[in-house]
Amino acid sequence: MRYYPVNLDVQNKDCLVVGGGAVGERKAKTLLACGAKLFVISPQTTEALKEMAATGGIHLECRPYRTSDLKGKFLVIGATADEKVNRQISQDAASFGILCNIVDRPESCTFVLPAIVRQGDLTVAISTSNKSPALAKRLRRRLEKEFGPEYAQLLRLMGAVRQRLIAEDSLPEANKGKFEELLDTDLLDLFRRGRLEDVDSKLKEILGKEYNLQSLLGATEL
Repeated sequence: MRYYPVNLDVQNKDCLVVGGGAVGERKAKTLLACGAKLFVISPQTTEALKEMAATGGIHLECRPYRTSDLKGKFLVIGATADEKVNRQISQDAASFGILCNIVDRPESCTFVLPAIVRQGDLTVAISTSNKSPALAKRLRRRLEKEFGPEYAQLLRLMGAVRQRLIAEDSLPEANKGKFEELLDTDLLDLFRRGRLEDVDSKLKEILGKEYNLQSLLGATEL
């Protein structure tokens, strides 16, 4: 296995996308969704990127790439159709010690990007080590059908339960059993069918009468 799987925290970090086409737009949206402070450099850009810049979502400069654009950046993604520019980005990133991904050029990358299935805070990443992006996309489509919105709901609930138990200084070993017991129930199916009252009943049965969706998640919509 060549690549070491990792989830990278880009929250509030300066990230750069070079390239303003459809691919660059897609990479920009993913970085923004993860909380990055995003810069986009490209002589020409999609309308969506222009709109994102107009609303302050990204810092956009419509001009060619310069080596100095990498100063202070956490990572860079090269998404241009110009191989010379892509090579320059890769070389510059190496000299600056910056994480670099060049789209469809794994030999020029220090990291590669998996196909992603996301439901709320649940992220399922599929990598073929760049052997077959087509297979990764096919697997992603299959998993998108399997992992529906109910998984995001269940994960939010489990996270809230965990925080409550930690706050109550419950014993970690005892908590493990409670988590397993919750997951062994039909909570996932109950969320899928919208039977929230039954979810409350399961929580009360396993954790105690003070545990319910309202107390754990407040007025937030599931």
